[in-house]
Parts: sequence; C-alpha cells; structure tokens
Amino acid sequence: MNRTVRAIVTTAAVTGLAFGLGACTEAADRVDKAVTDEVDKAVNETYEVTYEVTGTNVDSIDYHASGGTATAPKIETVEKPTLPWKKTVTLKGITPPGVMPIALDVAGAEVKCTITYEGKVIKEAEGAGTVAAGGCIAVSPIVQ
Repeated sequence: MNRTVRAIVTTAAVTGLAFGLGACTEAADRVDKAVTDEVDKAVNETYEVTYEVTGTNVDSIDYHASGGTATAPKIETVEKPTLPWKKTVTLKGITPPGVMPIALDVAGAEVKCTITYEGKVIKEAEGAGTVAAGGCIAVSPIVQ
C-alpha cells in the first residue's frame, strides 16, 4: 500500500510541476511578445522634427534626413546654405535627430542649431570662433 500511495503522490507532484512550469512558460512567452512588440514599435514608428540653423559664415550643414533605417540614418549635406536655414524631416523610430552646421572662417564665425519636435525645442547648441560647429544630436522622442 505504501508503494501505491507513493506512486500516486509522486505522479500528482510531477503533474503539478509540469502544469506549473507550463504556466510560467506561457507567462514568459507573453512578456517576450510584449517586449518584442514594443521594440518593433520603437524601431518602425516615424516622427517629424524641424532643424534650424542660424549664424554667420556657415560653410555646410549635415543632417539626418528622411530615409535610411532606424540604426543607419540617411545623411544629407547642404553646401553654402542661405541662413537662416530650416528643414523638416521624417525620421524612423530610434533614429536620433541630428544636425551639424560647420563654419570655417579666419575672421570668425558663429553658428546655432535647434531641433524641434511637436513645437518644443528638444536640443540646441551654438559655437563661435575660427572653426565653429554647433552640432545638435538629440535622443529620439519615440524612446523617451
């Protein structure tokens, strides 16, 4: 009789453990799916930012443009821009918005850049001197 009781108890324990582990696995799968869905959303969602550059003697402006991927943005360059310069672009997911004005002038130059998202400035910088750069790179507002 003891063997029968032990066999029943052991079988019940193993069955309970199997059901318990199955429930944990299902919960872990749900969490993994939720995390994956959020990562996909962060990578694939798009957003718009506006870059602005002001100053004097700016030779070029490099900026993250529409296109490319979230981790490898397309970079465009404007040579000898007319200031003030302004450009609105659509970026993807985790792509950081970025604009880099470059000024090289022996007499001195000044540059200022801003990045605006939904009417709010999310990054601004300025520089002055013989070699001036006022580059702005912000964190993607999608991941904030």
